[in-house]
Amino acid sequence: MTRFEQPRVAVIGAGAVGSAWATLTVAAGWSVALYDPDSSRLAEGFDALPGRVRGLVDLGRAHPELAHRGLESLRLGRSLLQAVTDADWIIEAAGDELAPKQRLLEQVEQVSRRAATLTSSSSRHHASILAARLRRPERLLALHPLIPVELLPTVEVVPGPATDPTCIEDVRFWLGLLGRTPVVLKKEFPGDAGGRIHAAVFRECIQLVLEDVLDVEDVDRALAHGLGLVFASGGIFRSLLLNGPGLEADPIVSRAVTGAEEGWSVLATWQQLSPEEQRRLVHAVEKAYGSATPEAQMERDRRLRELLIAIQAGEANPAS
Repeated sequence: MTRFEQPRVAVIGAGAVGSAWATLTVAAGWSVALYDPDSSRLAEGFDALPGRVRGLVDLGRAHPELAHRGLESLRLGRSLLQAVTDADWIIEAAGDELAPKQRLLEQVEQVSRRAATLTSSSSRHHASILAARLRRPERLLALHPLIPVELLPTVEVVPGPATDPTCIEDVRFWLGLLGRTPVVLKKEFPGDAGGRIHAAVFRECIQLVLEDVLDVEDVDRALAHGLGLVFASGGIFRSLLLNGPGLEADPIVSRAVTGAEEGWSVLATWQQLSPEEQRRLVHAVEKAYGSATPEAQMERDRRLRELLIAIQAGEANPAS
């Protein structure tokens, strides 16, 4: 095949992330095989896929005819060999424990095509570590999607030092076909990009709750109806420039950094919470929201869909 054709896909792992990748690729009308070493999890994930794909159609995130085509060609992999033997793109998403993951990737390599591209959906391990047992580390790169994977477009693509640039471009192109927004890191970096940003923001949000500055719900309101909207409309650097129309980047950035430096001295610096602080935080979250429910998830997904539609409309009509 060439990069400009739809790849034959094998998804290894029928848990939350693996099932999400299977949902996306099936909904795009691609030929997909799903496999999981745990037969009960495989059966459960496979049986749930049609409903998940129809859910994307109902949300307007998939074309009905393509989704139907994908479901008709969907295969349950009875073995690893059966699942990956013809695959062009093998998406591994079977847990994040390092040693089992390395062994699984080694097994995948042994039964897959030499030209197959192998991606590992990992939020903890980089390709240079994951490829420790591989003979062809140049065919591997790490992917870090955001949850819910089916709705949030950004996927961090993290090549290893040995990754073939052609594999990077293939994956970037395939993600684009799936309606994803690939963000390719220039090098491996602890925590990757999104994880570092999330950790910094989350730590300050925790600190506001622990110091009794804001309740959990007010922290979420401040983000959802404030900075979250600003960042969603154009990111942090672009928004910074747009806040100072007519000015060059140098004075705007200098002024912003100077202002930030005044507040950096009071930012939280802890690396972990004490057991008591964790209990206080858990109590505060439970008091605000109780437990997550399917209804709450559906409402979250509905809001995400509406935000995505609005953002895409703005990108299509930048002058409006």
